[in-house]
Amino acid sequence: MAIYRVLIKTKDKKGLVYKISKIFSDMNLNIISNSEFVSKEYELFFMRSEILGDTLNIEELQSRLQNELPNNSEIKIIDTSKRKKIVILVTKEIHCLGDILMRNVANELDADIVEVIGNYNNLAKIVENFDIPYTTISHENLNREEHSNLISERLEKLDFDYIILAKYMRILPPSFVQKYTTNIINIHHSFLPAFIGANPYKQAFDRGVKIIGATAHFVTNNLDEGPIIEQGVMNINHTYSWKDMQKAGRDVEKMVLSKALKLIIEDRVFIYQNRTAII
Repeated sequence: MAIYRVLIKTKDKKGLVYKISKIFSDMNLNIISNSEFVSKEYELFFMRSEILGDTLNIEELQSRLQNELPNNSEIKIIDTSKRKKIVILVTKEIHCLGDILMRNVANELDADIVEVIGNYNNLAKIVENFDIPYTTISHENLNREEHSNLISERLEKLDFDYIILAKYMRILPPSFVQKYTTNIINIHHSFLPAFIGANPYKQAFDRGVKIIGATAHFVTNNLDEGPIIEQGVMNINHTYSWKDMQKAGRDVEKMVLSKALKLIIEDRVFIYQNRTAII
């Protein structure tokens, strides 16, 4: 028997849970888990259901749901037996990449790493030790657009669901972001926008901050302002040097990115109005 996830985003109205559940029942599908959320501000209804059945005609289920739900409803039916595939973009920092690689080896990721792409080759041997392909696409003597085009050409040869920026330190141009809308996930320190530019931990140290953190979000053309998936913080004190803060911040970044990946892989993230509902 196969397990499917049904994701629904639609205009809120009375009776939606009943109508959807009845369709599942009429098609001999058993609900094994179900979560809903209503945004009263935007009058939107979100539902994530895991259903079990001997057979499932996806086209029929899609059609029945579409006929019962309001116009312009978003419906996605996912076969959970098909693992998500991710591509990771890196620069020089290893902490987030290393955490993902170790989780993958420990079978905690529940996704397949298709390839790691870096604009330097310093992480190549480490990645290849995990039997994962590594491609170096140098940015030297190239502008942002030219470099991103080369990355895009490589991506077109790969089969993947998400692009993970594991401390990838180059700004992606609008043409690239537009091509992969809602498929690029980034991790950054939570000091933005208060501490913009080089060495945010040094800036934070100079201001005597008492909390450091990290934010995982979808990438949009508004730099570091995409819908937030997960956030985390850590308390610090006056004894921390800026290098101590940087080290602690890396631990938070790893934790936040891994949590965000888990939510994405489990299809728990709904995007609306430049924000997310996690259900």
